[in-house]
Amino acid sequence: MNDWSRIAPQLVEATWETLYMVGVATALTVLIGVPLGVLLTITAPGALSPRPALHRALGLLVNLGRSLPFIILLVLVAPVTRGIVGTTIGSTATIVPLTIGAVPFLARLVETSLREVSHGKVEATLAMGARRRDVVRTVLLPEALPSLVAGVTVTVVALVSYSAMAGAIGGGGLGDFAIRYGYQQFRTDITVATVVLLLVVVQLLQWAGDRWARRLAHA
Repeated sequence: MNDWSRIAPQLVEATWETLYMVGVATALTVLIGVPLGVLLTITAPGALSPRPALHRALGLLVNLGRSLPFIILLVLVAPVTRGIVGTTIGSTATIVPLTIGAVPFLARLVETSLREVSHGKVEATLAMGARRRDVVRTVLLPEALPSLVAGVTVTVVALVSYSAMAGAIGGGGLGDFAIRYGYQQFRTDITVATVVLLLVVVQLLQWAGDRWARRLAHA
């Protein structure tokens, strides 16, 4: 009991670090990933603004980003992280690789969601004289909003997983806590408690995202 009273404040701090990393990385991922997904959609052959060369280049970039295991990405982007943050250790530094890893993931989800929008609605809007950029703003994004929210939810859950992996190289958060206080000190109880806490965080995030998506779908 005394041992847990000493460790509990650090567990709380690690939880806040995880939420901080995931929260900031999610915001940055949405700001970059959604426009990238829109660009992938509208530049595809037969889309609103076909640009085959640009579409292929963006698709290649996104595929490369998605194919890299996150633990390898952490090492590859270390110079970028150091250049932006000044260090590669800690929760703030981890936001950089988290964002870089999640942007291609979300961009593909956004592209998939936008492609599900009825082509007839797009054609009808264009027939009424709407500009192509207005179609994105007034038709594609609103119609795909429930699916987009579901995609962001999946991305957030993936970011929680990524942040835990970042703990293996000093990224802070619950992953780092589990390694330092659980694995390295042979404390199975601490490791299990951390895993349970991560599961609770993921379930809460998934529940909130699903509920929001359902509300939008019935709005």
